[in-house]
Amino acid sequence: MAVREQVYWEDVKEGEEIPGFVLPITETQIALQVSGSQDFYPVHHDRAFARSGGHPDIFVNTGFMRACFSRLMTDFVGDEGWLDRFSMQMRRMNRPGDEMALKGVIKRKYIDEKGKHKLDLDVWAENQREGQTTVCEGTVTLPSRS
Repeated sequence: MAVREQVYWEDVKEGEEIPGFVLPITETQIALQVSGSQDFYPVHHDRAFARSGGHPDIFVNTGFMRACFSRLMTDFVGDEGWLDRFSMQMRRMNRPGDEMALKGVIKRKYIDEKGKHKLDLDVWAENQREGQTTVCEGTVTLPSRS
């Protein structure tokens, strides 16, 4: 596993992209997540059930998306950074066969009233079939070189 260099507040600027990643969505990936989270609602693993509800196929659940966004932001801030908060909105589905890309950009860079070095991030998931599927906003704290 490659060691990622720590990002510092002084080294980033508003409008800059943060490193993302691509995750292929497979039936196995969904089954592993469903069993790990124990979210056994059939829309996540039973194709006939999903289709009877008007969905074209099974799809990843909310917990899966939260975990992906947490990974995106905590990988970015590194061991010395902190994920303070995030909120997300699932708008479209990520299904088997999708290549889900997680991406983000620094929306705002500031020092808060307690002197903490903060960034507000806009992050999202997209796939080749639907475009942007899930949007998220987060606030992180980065270490300062000073």
